[in-house]
Amino acid sequence: QVQLVESGGGLVQAGGSLRLSCAASGRTFSPYAVAWFRQAPGKQREFVAHISWSGGGILYAVSVEGRFSISRDNAKNTVDLQMNTLKPEDTAVYYCAARASDGSIRTGKEMYGYWGQGTQVTVSS
Repeated sequence: QVQLVESGGGLVQAGGSLRLSCAASGRTFSPYAVAWFRQAPGKQREFVAHISWSGGGILYAVSVEGRFSISRDNAKNTVDLQMNTLKPEDTAVYYCAARASDGSIRTGKEMYGYWGQGTQVTVSS
């Protein structure tokens, strides 16, 4: 069992940056693929970014490609999401999620069995 805790959310103006962090406890993070999802009010939870256990297997949603960057430090049991050039449409609760790595890249939320509680990101115009 792995527990996930997100941090780093907040209020930022459009064009600004935030860095989210997902910290794992309970078990070592290294065998898990990790993804970030987000959910805006009244909308479905959507995929944002993925990283495999090795640090490869990086995939971004089209809407954040070129602005967001995902990375991980298995020694620290953390996965970070650097968000640059933020837009008001990036406003959402951001969640990190983990699944036992099998070498595939999965973007469906139903594929992830471990979730954090979420952190709010608000981008003002």
